Amino acid sequence: MTKAGFGTLNWIVLVIYLLAMLGVGAYFTKKASKNSDAFFTAEGKIPAWAAGFSIYATTLSAITFMSTPEQSFLNDWGYAVGNLSILILIPILIKYYVPFFRKLHVTTAYEYLEERFSPIMRAISSALFMLYHIGRVAIVIYLPIIAITSVSNINPILIAVFVGGLCIIYTFLGGIEGVIWSDVIQGFLLLGGALLVCILGIVYVEGGFGTVINDVSVHQKFFSGADWNVGDLSKFIPLILAGQIFNSLYQYTGSQDVVQRYQTTGSVEETNKSLWTNGILALITIPLFFGMGTILFSFYRHTGSLPKGFNTSAIVPYFVITQMPAGVAGLVIAGIFAAAQSTIASSLNAISSCAVTDFKQRFFGDKLKNMSDVTLARIIIIIAGLLGLSVAIYLLLGNASETWNLFLTVTGIFGVPIAGVFAAGIFTKRANSAGVLLGLIASVALSFYAQSLNISSLLVACVAFISSFVLGYVFSLLIPKSNKDVTGLTVGTINQQYVKK
Repeated sequence: MTKAGFGTLNWIVLVIYLLAMLGVGAYFTKKASKNSDAFFTAEGKIPAWAAGFSIYATTLSAITFMSTPEQSFLNDWGYAVGNLSILILIPILIKYYVPFFRKLHVTTAYEYLEERFSPIMRAISSALFMLYHIGRVAIVIYLPIIAITSVSNINPILIAVFVGGLCIIYTFLGGIEGVIWSDVIQGFLLLGGALLVCILGIVYVEGGFGTVINDVSVHQKFFSGADWNVGDLSKFIPLILAGQIFNSLYQYTGSQDVVQRYQTTGSVEETNKSLWTNGILALITIPLFFGMGTILFSFYRHTGSLPKGFNTSAIVPYFVITQMPAGVAGLVIAGIFAAAQSTIASSLNAISSCAVTDFKQRFFGDKLKNMSDVTLARIIIIIAGLLGLSVAIYLLLGNASETWNLFLTVTGIFGVPIAGVFAAGIFTKRANSAGVLLGLIASVALSFYAQSLNISSLLVACVAFISSFVLGYVFSLLIPKSNKDVTGLTVGTINQQYVKK
């Protein structure tokens, strides 16, 4: 396939964007350097709307930016039901989860697990998060670059260094405050880029919006009977909704990159507002990103043409580079990289907060007392960022993505079971450290088995959460009752004060 040229004007727009993100990090350097509270929580001074935008940008990666339109391009809007899971979860988060994180004044989510269970549960959960997110940084750099460079003459190594390297620098400089305000800019950019693709796509389609609506009706591009076919669970709407609920439960309760945002606002009420802001943005995502795929389906059916054997994962960048005006195309490509950078920056800052709070402060405070927390955090950001960037470059050079995807599968399978551990701690009194640890191990084994069936990743999420929660509780019943005082740490005592022992 002949690759399209990227063009000087597009490069100028992209470079301006990347330098602007660097400027945001530089602007917040002094404030972030004050102490670890400033570096990891911005001293609780972030407005609710900005924190909500940051949560949204963190959870929407460049992979989502391209894979969601691909879903509706190839099939229909069935997976959009998964986006509705956040509306189900927000009331649960506000009533049962946020109060614990706020009243304990946690820097990391895993501090709750120590207070509720034991230091070992905190250390295991934190270490697994760090390991997975170092790998995730690599994939979030690699996948959008490989898609974009498959349809353009952009040098993949050069763009990886620019996008990944500058992201490491502004995260290093600005701390969480720099990351959040970068996320706000990136959130507007990625939403604006998606809207531009939708508008121009409709303008370019022969017959305009009427043609798109006709294709939706004739080719069942909105919803279809296949979405309710139990024989194909990968498209089965009830499983999509259930699986996304459990995946999101991990993101919003057990994944440090999101939970960290809960402490960046000034009060519980502000945190709740940030979650609703994120929920509204998640709803906006449905017509924008699924609509993008449907519009591109109509465009390439009636107006444009795709090369033979075209990889549809690159459908969005291919349309952008070949059909959109110079400069505008650069802006949309910047939007795709903005989605990547928001995820990368959040992962790096969250990794550093886990390393400092869950390990340095908790276990090695005496040995590392001469090193400031902010200095160590910045060292961790550089190390984790360079590891992720190096692996991404290795994948770009060696095309060893299958091996790395296996690593992500292995480490990622531990994620949703951790959400089950949080749920067992919050919603039951009898769950104890030994029981939930055994439940976690059993859940991971069952999740591996479910994964090996190759039915649906959403089925794996359901198995992972339910088995972790149920087995953790059952094993706890079989183990002698713990004498640990959990007053103030479960739903039964949610309004009572917790006194740290």
